[in-house]
Amino acid sequence: MMLNKYPRTALAAALSAALLFIAGGALAQDTGTEPEEQMDSEQPVDDTWITTKVKSSLLADTDVAGLEIDVETVNGVVTLSGSVDDEAQIEEARRIAADIDGVAEVDASGLTTVSGTSDD
Repeated sequence: MMLNKYPRTALAAALSAALLFIAGGALAQDTGTEPEEQMDSEQPVDDTWITTKVKSSLLADTDVAGLEIDVETVNGVVTLSGSVDDEAQIEEARRIAADIDGVAEVDASGLTTVSGTSDD
């Protein structure tokens, strides 16, 4: 009778150990911090990420000539340059860029309208 109970106890112990091992691995992977906090950078959000997000947001907006706007980011300051149809597109591009997380400032002085007038 004792031999019948032992294999079940050993199996139960092995299953318990395996479940604890799996759960421990899952808990070890969850550090509770966001990716921005894990970066080895003094900046809260990477400039490359900001540039990519601004550019993709400009391209997604039908009211802005996103293909005509160049985007550069240095220390959270986004610089927009290029040629757009009118002043309304300049303002919309500035608004879109300013709404992106991590953007400290937007410089749209490099944006000009097709007629050649510059915003600022």
